[in-house]
Amino acid sequence: MATARGAQGRLAHKLTKVLARVPSDIEISQSAAPIPIDKIAADAGILPDELELYGKTKAKVHLTIRERLKDVPNGKYIVVTAITPTPLGEGKTTTTVGLSQALGAYLGKKVFTCIRQPSQGPTFGIKGGAAGGGYSQIIPMEDFNLHLTGDIHAITAANNLLAAAVDTRIFHEKTTPSDDTLFDRLCPPGKDGSRRFSGVMLRRLRKLGIDKGDPNQLTPEERGRFARLDIDPDSVTWRRVLDTNDRMLRQITIGQGKDEKGLTRVTGFDIAVASEIMAVLALASDLTDMRERLGRMVIGTDHQGTPVTADDLGVGGALTVLMKDALMPNLMQTLEGTPAFVHAGPFANIAHGNSSIVADQIALKLVGPSGYVLTEAGFGAEIGFEKFCNIKCRASGLAPNCAVLVATLRALKMHGGGPKVVAGRPLPPAYSEENLELVERGCGNLAKMIENGRRYGIPVVVAINRFKDDTAAEVELVRKLALAAGAEDAVVSNHWAEGGAGAVALAGAVIAACEKPGRFQHLYPLEKSIKEKIEIIVREMYGGAGVEYLPEAERKIALYTECGFDKLPICMAKTHLSLSHDPELKGVPTGFVVPVRDVRASVGAGFLYPLLGAMSTMPGLPTRPIYYEIDVDPQTGRVIGLS
Repeated sequence: MATARGAQGRLAHKLTKVLARVPSDIEISQSAAPIPIDKIAADAGILPDELELYGKTKAKVHLTIRERLKDVPNGKYIVVTAITPTPLGEGKTTTTVGLSQALGAYLGKKVFTCIRQPSQGPTFGIKGGAAGGGYSQIIPMEDFNLHLTGDIHAITAANNLLAAAVDTRIFHEKTTPSDDTLFDRLCPPGKDGSRRFSGVMLRRLRKLGIDKGDPNQLTPEERGRFARLDIDPDSVTWRRVLDTNDRMLRQITIGQGKDEKGLTRVTGFDIAVASEIMAVLALASDLTDMRERLGRMVIGTDHQGTPVTADDLGVGGALTVLMKDALMPNLMQTLEGTPAFVHAGPFANIAHGNSSIVADQIALKLVGPSGYVLTEAGFGAEIGFEKFCNIKCRASGLAPNCAVLVATLRALKMHGGGPKVVAGRPLPPAYSEENLELVERGCGNLAKMIENGRRYGIPVVVAINRFKDDTAAEVELVRKLALAAGAEDAVVSNHWAEGGAGAVALAGAVIAACEKPGRFQHLYPLEKSIKEKIEIIVREMYGGAGVEYLPEAERKIALYTECGFDKLPICMAKTHLSLSHDPELKGVPTGFVVPVRDVRASVGAGFLYPLLGAMSTMPGLPTRPIYYEIDVDPQTGRVIGLS
């Protein structure tokens, strides 16, 4: 690799040795010589005192940079999404990184990439890592895909502290029938008889409407209301988390030790990135906002149906202490030296599927009005992109200038009726042979996703992520049908095999699209009812015929409406493998009725999430997980086999 000063005084880091036979992702990553991260930071406009180094190749960036740059106009804001993917994924991250490299290293534009941190579950399971691929990667990919700076570990610790607080409170209230005794344990008197409330206790008193700061002034009735949460164990929705795919923890029974006095409860574990705390991290605007969001997270209700929060349990402040460093975005770089923020990692099928607001905000200021910020929304344009527009952009106040829609011939053939694609198995021959009929039928899914993007009032550029067996005739057919469906442009991109050089045409199309006038708009007003918002998403984004609400969903909708949560946006939890709720329905299914089996509240994150069909929040491992390939060279300490 050659390193030189690029246009406008920035470091350029172009690939000089691109092999025709593309090596493995980890071989490419380990062959690169990363620019020291403090130099990447300085080149991006980050001052030394705004940087916290985590070694030579990664760092955290202080949020104070936003205040320094508050008067700088934002750059262009581009969201990368996709058609409905195969189980193998269609290369959104690879496209995002390749496009960034093209804009920065080849076209001389100021650019920042903002993507999610991956869970270690898929990294050791089926899918592998998420640093991109080929010659379009975030490096070092080992750091990216594993611990990075510990944000997910902080989330795990905070989540499980809250889970412990829930069950210990239930235990102590069950074993302490006297309100006075319970109050004395929460506010023990000193030797002189004085007592004190902690800050989080004062929050609970204000919530109860008790305007007293001295514990000794509370009446017996007020003491009981303050001390006894009366949590209904059957209402508890807060589960423990682990950043490992472990199907055996999906349902467990806790409290079986002899000291727990028979207070057992059926619960389970979720994957760490499914925690509401991950969503809070992604949507919080600053430390104050994060503290408030963490404190108002709802863990269940009392026996009267009143929501119980983390602050009611007294743990909101402690959660914030565990999470305060995680709020700073992580700075890394691409193979060709363009800067990247890697921050937050909520799944898009069971959460809102977007990287953090603070990373995007900082990046938009750093690139300035002539620059570009690329952010990726998880899975297809009916899931992660919809949540980007209706949840993330509502919270941030930002509006995208352009959407890039990634499509592959492989996925289009699947949607056109091709053989089933199964992760870990060889692709059937239909996917490596020219078949214009399959491609044309599959382009119905592409057209629907273009329609979804345009529904928000922004131009859509289709990126045809090229694979080696794609034919010129197939690619040209996709281009023609994409333009007919309303795409601003449709461009073949070969960034996996060529790095930024293979995405220059795509970059040009994106630059042109960003100059087009747009009128960004949300899909629904928050004032509509919970059911109305759900039905708008099903009708407009999925093409569904209607919604069926199961009894538990009906009960929760009534409860949340009564509690005042009905004005929150909606975060649908559904399969990413179909426009519908059924992963077997490919292409553009019609006439389907979506079953909503439950609705849960992420009040801290700021959304309600309906569960469509059977959704697992803890993935399992296959017979032959990727961890079979992963090892370390004891002589060099290098990681082997990570993908």
